[in-house]
Amino acid sequence: MKTPAGNECPYFYGDYFRGRNVEECRLLKAAGENWTRDLCGTCPVPEISRANACEFMQLRAKVTRPLSAAFLRRVQVQAYCEKSHKKVNEPQIGCGECHSLPFKFEIKS
Repeated sequence: MKTPAGNECPYFYGDYFRGRNVEECRLLKAAGENWTRDLCGTCPVPEISRANACEFMQLRAKVTRPLSAAFLRRVQVQAYCEKSHKKVNEPQIGCGECHSLPFKFEIKS
């Protein structure tokens, strides 16, 4: 579903049926964090889900405040692979073990 920032996010939920205006981020709700509409503008989750569609990658999110600007809030995301049982350092790429390349390049001389 499209977020208030205009990106497609699998964790955003909006119910606008018959005048309702219910919006929530289910990823932050599962973590027990408070969500506001301004967090969608800087959230990395839509970019991660667009770049990597691995079914084994689980995302955990929390709301943090950067040291440079104490009044701004941002979403920080950590990824974990359930198949390889390890932390994923770059969620856009993945763990590197779940999806290998379908072929190898060979140099023939």
